[in-house]
Amino acid sequence: MTDETTTPPAPEPPPTEGAPPETPETEEAPAARSRWGWVRGIALPALALLTAFVAGGIILIITDFELLGLWTSDPVSAIGASWNSVTDTYGALFRGSIGDPGRLIGALLALDWDGVRSAFGPLSETIVSTTPLVFTGLSVALAFRVGLFNIGAEGQLYLGALFSVIVGFSLVGLPWFIHLPLALLAGFAGGALWGFIPGILKARTGAHEVIVTIMLNFVAFNLINWSLRTALVQREGRSDPISKIVENSAVIPSLIGGLRANWGIILALAATVAIWWLLFRSTKGFEFRAVGFNPRAARYAGISIAWSTVLSMMIAGGLAGLAGTVVILGGSGSLSPGFSPGYGFDGIVVALVGATRPAGVVAAAFLFGALRAGATPMQAATGTPIDIVVVIQALVIMFIAAPALVRAIYRIRAERRLNAEVFAKGWGS
Repeated sequence: MTDETTTPPAPEPPPTEGAPPETPETEEAPAARSRWGWVRGIALPALALLTAFVAGGIILIITDFELLGLWTSDPVSAIGASWNSVTDTYGALFRGSIGDPGRLIGALLALDWDGVRSAFGPLSETIVSTTPLVFTGLSVALAFRVGLFNIGAEGQLYLGALFSVIVGFSLVGLPWFIHLPLALLAGFAGGALWGFIPGILKARTGAHEVIVTIMLNFVAFNLINWSLRTALVQREGRSDPISKIVENSAVIPSLIGGLRANWGIILALAATVAIWWLLFRSTKGFEFRAVGFNPRAARYAGISIAWSTVLSMMIAGGLAGLAGTVVILGGSGSLSPGFSPGYGFDGIVVALVGATRPAGVVAAAFLFGALRAGATPMQAATGTPIDIVVVIQALVIMFIAAPALVRAIYRIRAERRLNAEVFAKGWGS
């Protein structure tokens, strides 16, 4: 009989003084991270927006020579005067874009429906400016996701407007539930056709979409000018370039009688949901994002790079075409040169500020629509030049495009993110 010797287990090392106790990782930790992820996602853009308005206020002060003189003579009074100047300007901008809450509440309490309608007037103008920006922002954002830079949204917008106007005044006697959808489809088709050209050139010849879309913008502008002088499009009895007026059955109805906001915003929100589903819930959207993230890997996985390029540019062009369609069918009802104040180019900014996500695009479009709508009332109320709104827009873009700068200002530690999505990775190569 042999003695069995057992080795006693080694004693556990004492815990290091000051070290936190180890906690086993559970399933709640990832859930908590995802629960607070949306908060972190909006915190940085919100701080960037706040910083832009603060910087805009400083610019307001230093460009007012009376305030500068007061700062040198009476700094104490200058503090209050500067604060009043900035708050009056931003208050007028807010009331001009959203409305006066006190006025709205008073009209509701008095059951004054005409007063309620009038109080919603500024918000109506903001919605009018926001609607085309949602479409053009979605257009640019979708192309970004596939690694393409669509600078041709303005030209696609013009072609969509032309096609929708032709259908709008050519078809007579149709009920609205047939005529209006046909005009909308024509606008989408016109923009999709103009998006197909850079898409097929990129897929077949490797032509850079930035150059092609920029050139097609000029082609579209001149094509509109030419078509507005043809017998088919030009209004009878007019020598200036203006189209015939669309039939009432092709007009987008207003949301509230007497206000300019129309059902185009509902169509824009529906398009936002559709693009979100396409990108993040469909097989084709996965292919789009795979091509944008890594074209070589996508090709190795059997995804057609050429087909994804052409299809995405057609959808992007169609969305921009809808922007021109809602501007015309929901506005004057006729086409003329320069009807767009640059919605297609502003769509690039909207897509970037919205981080190329559909919900972010809607939020950015509303922000820039509000700034655009509130600029004129702000100038009328306070005498502040409209240019200050352009400055604020530029500051918003700058701070959102430079998150490291915002983190440095507010001393926010950068979050380490693995497997982060990359969009428009190869457009500049």
